[in-house]
Amino acid sequence: MTTGHDWNGIKELNTKVPKAVWIFLFISFVFSVICWILWPAWPLGETYTRGILGTDQQKRVDQVVERAIEDRAIWTGRIMDMDYGEILSDQSLMQIARENGGRLFLDNCAACHGKKAEGGPGFPALKDTAWLWGGTPEIISESIRVGINSGHEDSRASEMLAFGRDQLLPRDEILTVIDYVQSLSPVSADQEPKQDRNAAGKALFLENCASCHGENAKGDVETGAPDLTDDFWIYGGTRAAIFATVWNGRKGHMPAWQGRLSDVDRKILTLFLLDLSGMDVDGRSNN
Repeated sequence: MTTGHDWNGIKELNTKVPKAVWIFLFISFVFSVICWILWPAWPLGETYTRGILGTDQQKRVDQVVERAIEDRAIWTGRIMDMDYGEILSDQSLMQIARENGGRLFLDNCAACHGKKAEGGPGFPALKDTAWLWGGTPEIISESIRVGINSGHEDSRASEMLAFGRDQLLPRDEILTVIDYVQSLSPVSADQEPKQDRNAAGKALFLENCASCHGENAKGDVETGAPDLTDDFWIYGGTRAAIFATVWNGRKGHMPAWQGRLSDVDRKILTLFLLDLSGMDVDGRSNN
């Protein structure tokens, strides 16, 4: 059979739709009607057809989340009730703290401190024992809560003066004090400081730097001034890096995590950092 169309000898056939196709379409229609009756299907403005089975994926998700919260509360309650020393000696809780603390660290801290907590220029490493405000769990937790130069009402505040840019010291005196600072640190400098400048550098250091870093350059946990005699440098320990710090000053920033992390999450993160750096509850290294 043809449709009657003929073009240059080409005829258009009028082939009937196979019965199998009609059967398939009928079954599909019936199946869709059944689904419409049984399950949520059609939007109706602010609501939708809910189906006679009462299936609700949102309720299922809420139930799963609620069960997860209940299961989590078993060990989060213990963590909140126990002090840091008790938790550090409880291997089962510490395993939970490592797993969940690692997740919290990657989600919230790794962008600045690195996924292995090794830090980088301007961001301190958290695997070592050089904690600017001290390494006890209470102090670490407080730093996480209020941040540094963060705008929080209880924020820790720290700033390195720009001795060169603001003309507090001339260039030659800055170079002299840098020689002295490099002579204190075990970090191998890119050049050896001249010994005859150490006395002058020490005098300049005591006059301009000791009020924050201490007369022995060991730093001050009350103000967050770093120890200049160790081998941990946030911005680098080369002569060029130290010069840039002294000349331009530094003012780091760490956000306050109060309101972003719950109390138990901050405690878990603190436990993770203690374990990572090998610190005990007194801020001493266990390594």
